[in-house]
Amino acid sequence: MSTKHNLIIEYIKQLEVGTRISVRRIAQQLGVSEGTAYRAIKEAESLEYVKTLPRVGTVRIEKVEKKDIERLTYAEVVSIVDGMVLGGRKGLDKTLSRFVIGAMTIDAMKKYLSSGSLLIVGNREEAHRLALENDCAVLITGGFSCSQEIRDLADAKELPVITSTYDTFTIATMINKAISERMIKKDILLVEDIMVPNPHYLSINDTIEKWRMLFYTTGHSRFPVVDQNHHVVGIVTSKDIADAEGKSIQELMTPNPITVGPKTTIAYAAHIMIWEGIELLPVVENKKLVGIVTNQDVIKALQYMSSQPQVSETLEDMVLKGFQNKKIEDGMVFYGSVSPMLLSQIGTASWSAMTMLMATVGSVALRKYKQLDIILDSFTVYFVKPVQLDDELEVTARVIEESRHFNKVEVTCCHNKELVGKALLSAKSMKR
Repeated sequence: MSTKHNLIIEYIKQLEVGTRISVRRIAQQLGVSEGTAYRAIKEAESLEYVKTLPRVGTVRIEKVEKKDIERLTYAEVVSIVDGMVLGGRKGLDKTLSRFVIGAMTIDAMKKYLSSGSLLIVGNREEAHRLALENDCAVLITGGFSCSQEIRDLADAKELPVITSTYDTFTIATMINKAISERMIKKDILLVEDIMVPNPHYLSINDTIEKWRMLFYTTGHSRFPVVDQNHHVVGIVTSKDIADAEGKSIQELMTPNPITVGPKTTIAYAAHIMIWEGIELLPVVENKKLVGIVTNQDVIKALQYMSSQPQVSETLEDMVLKGFQNKKIEDGMVFYGSVSPMLLSQIGTASWSAMTMLMATVGSVALRKYKQLDIILDSFTVYFVKPVQLDDELEVTARVIEESRHFNKVEVTCCHNKELVGKALLSAKSMKR
């Protein structure tokens, strides 16, 4: 990466939160080409130092940590409700802790307003003023505007006043949905949550003696290998070192190893490690080594995720909503009816929804009946017949083949004892 590129990134990081950023301005101020400025701004956006928002432009933002991911910034609210900022633009990067519906008298409203809140209210200037005076941002519904006095107060307080054409109920629903989606993302562990940062590593010019020193110091036998640019170029294990006196690490390493990024999900990393038989994955950012994860780290993380309470509904949860289940000798049976969510536009259960239903039942059966964490290998659908709204279904998952690492599950779906769907699921397993 060029020095100019890094210079622009550092310049952006030092800007005050809320500062608007443009390619032309960066190019002029730092004396670089617009192409270089554009690439650096895009890199800063991927690093979450800036964000491009509709009707706002590209602005410097405060990086939101994962623990606060359920909170939204006011700038994101503007995007969600397709709004327009009337005042207080410098406060767009701030996060809101809760929102208040202003369907009450001014006196009653006072006790609900607090710093970090967002008042959702109509064309009521007295309420706008009260909110800003209590360090609370304002979202005006119905497409109404506000007076210049309110705009000036918002600028002075650095609290946004936003207007949207949607009504109060619709806006509250949209914000709730956005928070719910973020809660689901929060539950998904990423590689950066479990990786070992700044790990021990070897250079391509190191000797076996350096590996031995790290081995005795750390107790580990696997290390990533980097070149002069700190780019990961290989992996060295104890198997590579055996009977290799006098050779350099570059001669002994396994070149071009599989790597992952900090934002890679744990589930994806687990799939790679199990499928490829890898025990250590280097974590890279801009091709440079920033951490490592081991298969033990990944398995522990998957077990932790499965033991946590579910905060928000996933698509699988919604597919199985209303279904009861019981264990049988070689699997599980799910009983339920065809809900409106499973229907296609023509009124019958869509083939894709029925496929997901059978896939979900098969994977749940392995997780609960066999007490396994699984990685899907293949899923084959033999046929699906149409069923209607409120038809009672009986979906059975039977384990028909199992070994130390592989399991096969036959899934059948019946309505009134008639077979309406059949599939076969194959998965690799990790015992808990």
